[in-house]
Amino acid sequence: MLSIDQAYSKEANNPAELAARAIFENRGNAPRLFRNSLVFLAADKSRVQDLEEAICKFLAWDSILKESEELNLTQHQITQAKTQRQAADGVVHARLPEMYQWLIVPTQENPQAQVAWQALKLSGTDALADRACKKLKNDELLVTNLASTRLRMELDRVPLWRGNHVAVRQLVEDFGKYLYLPRLQQSAVLLNAIRSGLSLLTWEKDSFAYAESYDEQAQRYRGLRHGAIIPVTAEDAGLLVMPDVARQQIDKETKPTAPPAGDEKTPGRTDEVVTPGETQSGKPEPQKPKRYHGTVRLDAARVGRDAGRIADEVISHLVGLVGAGVTVTLEIEAEIPSGVPDHVVRTVTENGRTLKFQSNSGFESI
Repeated sequence: MLSIDQAYSKEANNPAELAARAIFENRGNAPRLFRNSLVFLAADKSRVQDLEEAICKFLAWDSILKESEELNLTQHQITQAKTQRQAADGVVHARLPEMYQWLIVPTQENPQAQVAWQALKLSGTDALADRACKKLKNDELLVTNLASTRLRMELDRVPLWRGNHVAVRQLVEDFGKYLYLPRLQQSAVLLNAIRSGLSLLTWEKDSFAYAESYDEQAQRYRGLRHGAIIPVTAEDAGLLVMPDVARQQIDKETKPTAPPAGDEKTPGRTDEVVTPGETQSGKPEPQKPKRYHGTVRLDAARVGRDAGRIADEVISHLVGLVGAGVTVTLEIEAEIPSGVPDHVVRTVTENGRTLKFQSNSGFESI
Protein backbone atom coordinates (compact mmCIF):
# COMPACT_ATOMS: atom_id res chain seq x y z
CA MET A 1 0.00 0.00 0.00
CA LEU A 2 1.41 3.34 -1.08
CA SER A 3 1.11 6.43 1.12
CA ILE A 4 -1.51 9.11 0.41
CA ASP A 5 1.32 11.36 -0.78
CA GLN A 6 1.81 8.85 -3.61
CA ALA A 7 -1.74 9.06 -4.98
CA TYR A 8 -2.82 7.87 -8.43
CA SER A 9 -4.25 9.97 -11.21
CA LYS A 10 -4.53 9.42 -14.95
CA GLU A 11 -1.74 11.89 -15.60
CA ALA A 12 1.53 10.50 -16.97
CA ASN A 13 4.25 9.88 -14.37
CA ASN A 14 1.82 10.40 -11.48
CA PRO A 15 3.27 9.93 -7.95
CA ALA A 16 1.79 6.45 -7.52
CA GLU A 17 3.38 5.04 -10.67
CA LEU A 18 6.73 6.65 -9.92
CA ALA A 19 6.74 5.18 -6.40
CA ALA A 20 5.66 1.76 -7.68
CA ARG A 21 8.43 1.72 -10.29
CA ALA A 22 11.06 2.62 -7.68
CA ILE A 23 9.95 -0.18 -5.34
CA PHE A 24 9.71 -2.59 -8.29
CA GLU A 25 13.26 -1.87 -9.48
CA ASN A 26 15.14 -1.88 -6.18
CA ARG A 27 15.02 -3.31 -2.68
CA GLY A 28 17.04 -0.84 -0.70
CA ASN A 29 20.33 -0.36 -2.54
CA ALA A 30 20.16 -3.70 -4.35
CA PRO A 31 18.13 -4.69 -7.43
CA ARG A 32 14.85 -6.42 -6.56
CA LEU A 33 14.73 -10.10 -7.55
CA PHE A 34 11.24 -11.41 -6.80
CA ARG A 35 9.27 -8.89 -8.83
CA ASN A 36 6.40 -11.20 -9.77
CA SER A 37 5.10 -11.06 -6.22
CA LEU A 38 4.39 -7.32 -6.25
CA VAL A 39 1.17 -5.35 -6.80
CA PHE A 40 0.51 -1.86 -5.42
CA LEU A 41 -2.59 -0.37 -3.78
CA ALA A 42 -2.81 3.38 -4.32
CA ALA A 43 -5.11 6.20 -3.22
CA ASP A 44 -7.20 8.18 -5.70
CA LYS A 45 -5.84 11.72 -5.91
CA SER A 46 -9.33 13.26 -6.05
CA ARG A 47 -10.31 11.51 -2.81
CA VAL A 48 -7.27 12.58 -0.80
CA GLN A 49 -8.66 16.09 -0.22
CA ASP A 50 -11.91 14.63 1.16
CA LEU A 51 -9.94 12.55 3.65
CA GLU A 52 -7.80 15.52 4.68
CA GLU A 53 -10.94 17.57 5.40
CA ALA A 54 -12.36 14.77 7.56
CA ILE A 55 -9.09 14.48 9.48
CA CYS A 56 -8.98 18.23 10.05
CA LYS A 57 -12.49 18.18 11.52
CA PHE A 58 -11.58 15.30 13.82
CA LEU A 59 -8.42 17.10 15.01
CA ALA A 60 -10.36 20.32 15.58
CA TRP A 61 -12.97 18.70 17.82
CA ASP A 62 -10.26 16.70 19.58
CA SER A 63 -8.35 19.92 20.29
CA ILE A 64 -11.50 21.56 21.70
CA LEU A 65 -12.01 18.69 24.13
CA LYS A 66 -8.37 18.81 25.26
CA GLU A 67 -8.71 22.53 25.97
CA SER A 68 -12.19 22.34 27.48
CA GLU A 69 -11.05 23.77 30.82
CA GLU A 70 -9.29 26.75 29.24
CA LEU A 71 -12.37 27.38 27.08
CA ASN A 72 -14.71 27.14 30.09
CA LEU A 73 -17.01 24.69 28.31
CA THR A 74 -20.14 23.53 30.07
CA GLN A 75 -20.86 19.81 30.46
CA HIS A 76 -23.48 20.07 27.72
CA GLN A 77 -20.93 21.63 25.36
CA ILE A 78 -18.36 18.94 26.20
CA THR A 79 -20.93 16.26 25.40
CA GLN A 80 -21.67 17.94 22.06
CA ALA A 81 -17.95 18.16 21.26
CA LYS A 82 -17.49 14.43 22.01
CA THR A 83 -20.41 13.60 19.71
CA GLN A 84 -18.91 15.71 16.91
CA ARG A 85 -15.46 14.16 17.37
CA GLN A 86 -16.94 10.66 17.23
CA ALA A 87 -18.83 11.53 14.05
CA ALA A 88 -15.69 12.96 12.45
CA ASP A 89 -13.75 9.82 13.41
CA GLY A 90 -16.40 7.69 11.68
CA VAL A 91 -16.09 9.77 8.52
CA VAL A 92 -12.30 9.31 8.50
CA HIS A 93 -12.63 5.51 8.79
CA ALA A 94 -15.29 5.46 6.07
CA ARG A 95 -13.24 7.53 3.62
CA LEU A 96 -10.03 5.53 3.97
CA PRO A 97 -11.28 2.46 2.01
CA GLU A 98 -13.11 4.77 -0.42
CA MET A 99 -9.84 6.58 -1.12
CA TYR A 100 -7.73 3.46 -1.81
CA GLN A 101 -9.39 2.29 -5.01
CA TRP A 102 -6.54 1.71 -7.48
CA LEU A 103 -4.40 -1.37 -8.05
CA ILE A 104 -1.18 -0.79 -9.99
CA VAL A 105 0.04 -4.05 -11.49
CA PRO A 106 3.28 -4.68 -13.47
CA THR A 107 2.89 -7.16 -16.36
CA GLN A 108 5.01 -8.55 -19.20
CA GLU A 109 3.79 -10.53 -22.22
CA ASN A 110 7.01 -12.43 -22.89
CA PRO A 111 10.72 -12.32 -21.95
CA GLN A 112 11.50 -9.87 -24.77
CA ALA A 113 8.62 -7.44 -24.11
CA GLN A 114 8.84 -4.27 -22.02
CA VAL A 115 7.25 -4.14 -18.57
CA ALA A 116 3.75 -2.63 -18.79
CA TRP A 117 1.78 -1.06 -15.93
CA GLN A 118 -1.94 -1.63 -15.53
CA ALA A 119 -4.15 0.55 -13.30
CA LEU A 120 -7.26 -1.34 -12.13
CA LYS A 121 -10.08 0.39 -10.26
CA LEU A 122 -11.54 -1.47 -7.27
CA SER A 123 -15.21 -1.58 -6.39
CA GLY A 124 -17.37 -3.07 -3.67
CA THR A 125 -17.63 -2.75 0.09
CA ASP A 126 -15.37 -5.62 1.20
CA ALA A 127 -12.11 -5.10 3.04
CA LEU A 128 -9.34 -3.62 0.88
CA ALA A 129 -7.31 -6.84 0.75
CA ASP A 130 -10.39 -8.88 -0.22
CA ARG A 131 -11.35 -6.43 -2.94
CA ALA A 132 -7.84 -6.40 -4.36
CA CYS A 133 -7.57 -10.19 -4.33
CA LYS A 134 -10.96 -10.62 -6.00
CA LYS A 135 -10.09 -8.11 -8.74
CA LEU A 136 -6.74 -9.74 -9.46
CA LYS A 137 -8.29 -13.22 -9.67
CA ASN A 138 -11.13 -12.03 -11.93
CA ASP A 139 -8.62 -10.42 -14.31
CA GLU A 140 -6.37 -13.54 -14.19
CA LEU A 141 -3.54 -11.52 -12.67
CA LEU A 142 -3.41 -13.76 -9.59
CA VAL A 143 -3.50 -17.56 -9.84
CA THR A 144 -4.67 -19.59 -6.85
CA ASN A 145 -4.85 -22.95 -8.63
CA LEU A 146 -2.39 -23.88 -11.39
CA ALA A 147 -3.15 -26.91 -13.55
CA SER A 148 -0.27 -29.29 -14.21
CA THR A 149 -0.96 -29.06 -17.97
CA ARG A 150 -0.62 -25.26 -17.74
CA LEU A 151 2.70 -25.69 -15.95
CA ARG A 152 3.94 -28.00 -18.74
CA MET A 153 2.85 -25.40 -21.29
CA GLU A 154 4.86 -22.69 -19.51
CA LEU A 155 7.89 -24.99 -19.28
CA ASP A 156 7.83 -25.44 -23.06
CA ARG A 157 6.73 -21.91 -24.04
CA VAL A 158 9.39 -19.75 -22.38
CA PRO A 159 11.18 -22.27 -22.13
CA LEU A 160 12.00 -22.86 -18.47
CA TRP A 161 13.94 -26.10 -19.05
CA ARG A 162 17.66 -25.90 -18.29
CA GLY A 163 18.76 -28.39 -20.90
CA ASN A 164 16.67 -31.55 -20.50
CA HIS A 165 15.48 -30.81 -16.97
CA VAL A 166 14.90 -28.06 -14.41
CA ALA A 167 15.33 -28.09 -10.63
CA VAL A 168 12.21 -27.76 -8.50
CA ARG A 169 13.87 -25.02 -6.45
CA GLN A 170 14.75 -23.18 -9.65
CA LEU A 171 11.11 -23.23 -10.76
CA VAL A 172 9.98 -21.77 -7.43
CA GLU A 173 12.44 -18.90 -7.98
CA ASP A 174 11.39 -18.43 -11.62
CA PHE A 175 7.72 -17.96 -10.77
CA GLY A 176 8.64 -15.44 -8.10
CA LYS A 177 10.94 -13.45 -10.41
CA TYR A 178 9.57 -13.27 -13.94
CA LEU A 179 6.48 -11.23 -14.85
CA TYR A 180 5.79 -13.23 -18.01
CA LEU A 181 4.88 -16.23 -15.83
CA PRO A 182 1.55 -16.53 -13.96
CA ARG A 183 1.54 -14.56 -10.69
CA LEU A 184 0.95 -17.21 -8.02
CA GLN A 185 -0.72 -16.57 -4.67
CA GLN A 186 2.03 -18.58 -2.96
CA SER A 187 4.67 -21.18 -3.81
CA ALA A 188 2.30 -23.95 -2.64
CA VAL A 189 0.24 -23.35 -5.81
CA LEU A 190 3.25 -24.32 -7.94
CA LEU A 191 4.12 -27.32 -5.75
CA ASN A 192 0.55 -28.63 -6.02
CA ALA A 193 0.76 -28.37 -9.81
CA ILE A 194 4.06 -30.30 -9.80
CA ARG A 195 2.64 -33.07 -7.59
CA SER A 196 -0.47 -33.31 -9.77
CA GLY A 197 1.61 -33.53 -12.96
CA LEU A 198 3.87 -36.24 -11.56
CA SER A 199 0.86 -38.40 -10.67
CA LEU A 200 -0.67 -38.28 -14.17
CA LEU A 201 -0.74 -41.54 -16.09
CA THR A 202 -0.58 -39.41 -19.26
CA TRP A 203 2.66 -37.78 -18.08
CA GLU A 204 4.43 -38.25 -21.45
CA LYS A 205 1.92 -35.98 -23.22
CA ASP A 206 0.68 -33.69 -20.47
CA SER A 207 3.35 -33.20 -17.83
CA PHE A 208 6.85 -34.44 -16.91
CA ALA A 209 8.91 -36.99 -15.00
CA TYR A 210 10.86 -36.62 -11.75
CA ALA A 211 14.44 -37.50 -10.85
CA GLU A 212 16.35 -37.21 -7.59
CA SER A 213 19.52 -36.03 -9.37
CA TYR A 214 21.53 -36.23 -12.59
CA ASP A 215 24.77 -38.22 -12.90
CA GLU A 216 26.96 -36.25 -15.30
CA GLN A 217 29.54 -39.00 -15.59
CA ALA A 218 27.07 -41.78 -16.35
CA GLN A 219 24.81 -39.45 -18.36
CA ARG A 220 21.68 -40.75 -16.62
CA TYR A 221 19.07 -39.63 -14.09
CA ARG A 222 19.07 -41.18 -10.64
CA GLY A 223 15.76 -42.09 -9.02
CA LEU A 224 13.75 -41.49 -12.19
CA ARG A 225 10.01 -41.79 -11.53
CA HIS A 226 6.73 -40.94 -13.25
CA GLY A 227 3.00 -41.47 -12.90
CA ALA A 228 3.23 -41.61 -9.08
CA ILE A 229 2.45 -39.44 -6.08
CA ILE A 230 5.69 -37.76 -4.98
CA PRO A 231 5.72 -35.41 -1.93
CA VAL A 232 7.62 -32.48 -3.49
CA THR A 233 8.49 -29.47 -1.28
CA ALA A 234 9.90 -25.98 -1.93
CA GLU A 235 13.33 -27.13 -0.64
CA ASP A 236 13.27 -30.25 -2.82
CA ALA A 237 16.60 -30.96 -4.51
CA GLY A 238 14.92 -33.02 -7.25
CA LEU A 239 14.49 -32.31 -10.95
CA LEU A 240 11.59 -32.19 -13.40
CA VAL A 241 12.65 -34.09 -16.52
CA MET A 242 11.45 -33.70 -20.09
CA PRO A 243 9.13 -36.66 -20.78
CA ASP A 244 10.77 -37.74 -24.06
CA VAL A 245 14.20 -37.76 -22.39
CA ALA A 246 12.83 -39.73 -19.45
CA ARG A 247 11.22 -42.24 -21.84
CA GLN A 248 14.52 -42.79 -23.65
CA GLN A 249 16.29 -43.69 -20.41
CA ILE A 250 13.41 -45.92 -19.26
CA ASP A 251 13.37 -47.84 -22.56
CA LYS A 252 17.15 -48.18 -22.56
CA GLU A 253 17.35 -49.52 -19.02
CA THR A 254 14.38 -51.89 -19.35
CA LYS A 255 15.39 -53.38 -22.72
CA PRO A 256 15.17 -57.22 -22.59
CA THR A 257 18.54 -58.95 -22.39
CA ALA A 258 19.53 -61.76 -24.77
CA PRO A 259 18.99 -65.32 -23.42
CA PRO A 260 22.13 -67.03 -22.09
CA ALA A 261 24.16 -69.21 -24.48
CA GLY A 262 22.93 -72.81 -24.70
CA ASP A 263 19.37 -71.89 -23.78
CA GLU A 264 18.13 -71.50 -27.36
CA LYS A 265 15.18 -73.57 -28.45
CA THR A 266 16.14 -76.68 -30.37
CA PRO A 267 14.08 -78.09 -33.26
CA GLY A 268 11.26 -80.26 -32.03
CA ARG A 269 11.47 -78.92 -28.47
CA THR A 270 8.35 -77.50 -26.88
CA ASP A 271 8.11 -75.32 -23.80
CA GLU A 272 6.51 -76.67 -20.68
CA VAL A 273 2.93 -75.63 -20.17
CA VAL A 274 2.55 -73.73 -16.92
CA THR A 275 -0.90 -73.72 -15.35
CA PRO A 276 -2.08 -70.24 -14.25
CA GLY A 277 -1.32 -69.78 -10.60
CA GLU A 278 1.70 -72.12 -10.71
CA THR A 279 5.42 -71.52 -11.13
CA GLN A 280 7.80 -73.40 -13.45
CA SER A 281 8.52 -75.87 -10.67
CA GLY A 282 4.81 -76.72 -10.41
CA LYS A 283 4.44 -75.16 -6.95
CA PRO A 284 1.42 -72.84 -6.37
CA GLU A 285 2.30 -69.18 -6.87
CA PRO A 286 1.84 -67.14 -3.63
CA GLN A 287 -1.30 -65.01 -3.82
CA LYS A 288 -0.68 -61.27 -3.54
CA PRO A 289 -2.54 -59.34 -0.82
CA LYS A 290 -5.52 -57.39 -2.17
CA ARG A 291 -6.66 -55.38 0.84
CA TYR A 292 -5.09 -53.17 3.47
CA HIS A 293 -6.59 -51.75 6.65
CA GLY A 294 -4.76 -49.62 9.18
CA THR A 295 -5.69 -47.70 12.33
CA VAL A 296 -3.45 -45.18 14.06
CA ARG A 297 -3.90 -42.85 17.03
CA LEU A 298 -2.92 -39.21 16.32
CA ASP A 299 -1.64 -36.63 18.78
CA ALA A 300 -4.57 -34.19 19.14
CA ALA A 301 -2.15 -31.27 19.50
CA ARG A 302 -0.25 -32.19 16.29
CA VAL A 303 -2.92 -33.67 14.02
CA GLY A 304 -1.74 -31.73 10.96
CA ARG A 305 1.85 -32.91 11.30
CA ASP A 306 0.96 -36.57 11.92
CA ALA A 307 -1.71 -36.69 9.21
CA GLY A 308 0.75 -35.21 6.70
CA ARG A 309 3.34 -37.89 7.48
CA ILE A 310 0.74 -40.65 7.14
CA ALA A 311 -0.39 -39.22 3.79
CA ASP A 312 3.18 -39.09 2.46
CA GLU A 313 4.51 -42.37 3.86
CA VAL A 314 1.48 -44.68 3.64
CA ILE A 315 -1.52 -43.35 1.70
CA SER A 316 0.49 -42.04 -1.28
CA HIS A 317 1.93 -45.52 -1.96
CA LEU A 318 -1.53 -47.10 -1.99
CA VAL A 319 -3.23 -44.40 -4.09
CA GLY A 320 -0.47 -44.67 -6.69
CA LEU A 321 -1.37 -48.31 -7.50
CA VAL A 322 -3.37 -48.75 -10.71
CA GLY A 323 -7.04 -49.46 -10.00
CA ALA A 324 -6.69 -48.91 -6.26
CA GLY A 325 -9.72 -47.64 -4.36
CA VAL A 326 -8.56 -45.96 -1.16
CA THR A 327 -10.90 -44.61 1.51
CA VAL A 328 -9.60 -42.55 4.43
CA THR A 329 -11.88 -41.86 7.40
CA LEU A 330 -11.06 -39.57 10.32
CA GLU A 331 -12.76 -40.57 13.56
CA ILE A 332 -12.85 -38.19 16.52
CA GLU A 333 -13.71 -39.17 20.08
CA ALA A 334 -13.66 -36.60 22.88
CA GLU A 335 -14.65 -36.95 26.54
CA ILE A 336 -15.06 -33.76 28.55
CA PRO A 337 -15.87 -34.57 32.21
CA SER A 338 -16.74 -30.96 33.07
CA GLY A 339 -19.18 -30.63 30.15
CA VAL A 340 -18.92 -28.71 26.86
CA PRO A 341 -19.85 -24.97 26.90
CA ASP A 342 -22.79 -23.95 24.70
CA HIS A 343 -20.71 -21.81 22.37
CA VAL A 344 -18.31 -24.70 21.70
CA VAL A 345 -21.26 -27.01 20.97
CA ARG A 346 -22.63 -24.51 18.44
CA THR A 347 -19.25 -23.91 16.79
CA VAL A 348 -18.26 -27.58 16.46
CA THR A 349 -21.74 -28.63 15.29
CA GLU A 350 -21.91 -25.90 12.63
CA ASN A 351 -18.35 -26.54 11.41
CA GLY A 352 -18.98 -30.28 11.28
CA ARG A 353 -22.09 -29.70 9.17
CA THR A 354 -20.16 -27.41 6.83
CA LEU A 355 -17.35 -29.99 6.48
CA LYS A 356 -19.96 -32.69 5.69
CA PHE A 357 -19.46 -34.87 8.76
CA GLN A 358 -21.70 -37.97 8.77
CA SER A 359 -25.18 -37.67 10.25
CA ASN A 360 -24.33 -39.77 13.30
CA SER A 361 -21.75 -37.19 14.43
CA GLY A 362 -22.60 -34.93 17.35
CA PHE A 363 -22.62 -34.37 21.10
CA GLU A 364 -24.36 -36.57 23.62
CA SER A 365 -24.99 -36.55 27.37
CA ILE A 366 -23.64 -39.49 29.37
